Amino acid sequence: MSLSLKEVRTRRELRQFITFPEKLYKNCPNWVPSLHGDEFDALGDKNPALDFCERALYLALRDGRIVGRVAAVINHNANARWQEEVVRFGWIDFIEDVEVARLLIDAVTRWGRERGCVKIKGPLGFSDMDKEGLLVGGFEYLSPFTVIYNYPYYGPILEQLGFMKDADWTQKIVDVPEGDIPALNFAPLVEERFGLHVLKGMSMKEMGRKYGMDLFHVVNESFSELYEFAPLTDRQIETYLNVYIPILNKDFVAVVLDKDEKVAGFAFCVPTLSHAFKKAKGHLFPFGFIPILRALRKTDTLEALMIGMLPQYQGMGGSVIMFKYLLDSCHKYGVKRMLTNPQLETNDKVQTVFNGIMEAREFQRRRSYVMAI
Repeated sequence: MSLSLKEVRTRRELRQFITFPEKLYKNCPNWVPSLHGDEFDALGDKNPALDFCERALYLALRDGRIVGRVAAVINHNANARWQEEVVRFGWIDFIEDVEVARLLIDAVTRWGRERGCVKIKGPLGFSDMDKEGLLVGGFEYLSPFTVIYNYPYYGPILEQLGFMKDADWTQKIVDVPEGDIPALNFAPLVEERFGLHVLKGMSMKEMGRKYGMDLFHVVNESFSELYEFAPLTDRQIETYLNVYIPILNKDFVAVVLDKDEKVAGFAFCVPTLSHAFKKAKGHLFPFGFIPILRALRKTDTLEALMIGMLPQYQGMGGSVIMFKYLLDSCHKYGVKRMLTNPQLETNDKVQTVFNGIMEAREFQRRRSYVMAI
């Protein structure tokens, strides 16, 4: 049986690229599909990241049947920021066959070399807002809807091809206690001493209009030293505001302001949509939006999309007033647990942010690989 490679050039081929995982994971209970519309926005020509990124998409075929896919991405801003020449691979999926994986990686490698790259890293997207990191631990859990899920054979096959670990992220489950947490009783003292306070009494629409750009500028500053990060442009920020503002519940968004009413930090959480996305099967319409709306209104689990604090306010107790606000909201809505976003294992500040406040235990681990080309 012969293997062949096809570069995605038409909308029909892009649809095949987007829907291939639905066939691959058809019988996998812990895989969660992405919404087709979100994937078209990310991989099509309207993604604002293409202002500073290049990309190519490939399909692997065996006797005319799709058996794998991969995206090749060069983020020129990130490469300039980190002074490296890296081609990224992302959106990678393949059957359990090392030759299929080799064909896909060779395509990314060749494309990257033609553009002067000397290393290949991934899975990574256009920016940190895309799904990143191959799942290497925690396969037994239902995947959060915001991250990659893959079969256990992916990692060993990539290592067989010559990849090595470059960075790991961990994700944790945080159990929400029923009563008060002693450490959070210091929230009023933090507010009085440092002038930090949580924004209240404002709708998400108002919050987005008044503080939206500032919030993501805080993302740029507070995440600036993290692995492969490149600052989001204003065009990207506007896109993400249009995506997130309509679905966020203000009670699960803790925006910390300083004494001058400037954004000092934030925590964005959203009810988990994993079960809802599985029911929607990749489509909002005609009926996929119904389970998603239900999940947004009532859930016992939150996913923390992002947590950040400006460097000058770290260590001042900003996390205490954020978690106090979120804990009160969890009690109000009956939330029992929170799933953290992927956190770099080398980022001690975020790895210990729950210490002494709430119990957190690792439930998934994901990895970025690297190989010289």
